[in-house]
Amino acid sequence: MHPAAITKNIIKPNIVTGNMKIESSPLPGCYIIHDTVFGDSRGGFFESFNRKTFFELTGTDVDFVQDNQSTSIRGVLRGLHFQKGDAAQAKLVRVLQGAVLDVAVDLREDSPTFGQYYSIELSATSHTQLFIPRGFAHGFVVLSDIAVFFYKCDNYYNKQQEGGIIYNDAQLAIDWKVPPEEFMLSEKDKVNPTLQQFIETL
Repeated sequence: MHPAAITKNIIKPNIVTGNMKIESSPLPGCYIIHDTVFGDSRGGFFESFNRKTFFELTGTDVDFVQDNQSTSIRGVLRGLHFQKGDAAQAKLVRVLQGAVLDVAVDLREDSPTFGQYYSIELSATSHTQLFIPRGFAHGFVVLSDIAVFFYKCDNYYNKQQEGGIIYNDAQLAIDWKVPPEEFMLSEKDKVNPTLQQFIETL
């Protein structure tokens, strides 16, 4: 395994409550949330986020202020993105339609997992979300024919504080689970700096 890669091997016990199951990822502060769906003949219902419960279980108090949604076709890769300084964002991400491979990269200088990534498949049917704290780069690639991606942010979009890491960084060596010839990227995401170039700015 490449030294920067982290697979879904849980290093802490799962944290469970009645309507929410929270699983610790290998990156400190990054959590997988499994929604509990209540269904009957009419359909289904689940609570997708509860600030009070999340704080009680993780010790992280987050105040989301902006929701974003994108629609993308198979092979679209968005990332790796982050915001700098006081504009940094924590995110809670989920998929409303289709499936994606979601990737979080730890860019916190004081973190024991600095420069490492975690990836997880999120889909409309898995009822799984990923919480990504401030200080991370984030990206995803669409695995299905189409995907609707939804995420909550605890800070507003700030174009002046945007940052990025190139999706095919050799040091990270992310396995995107999609053949490179199928990637569809924005012009901006094609020229993001490498992880090493980012490190040299710190």
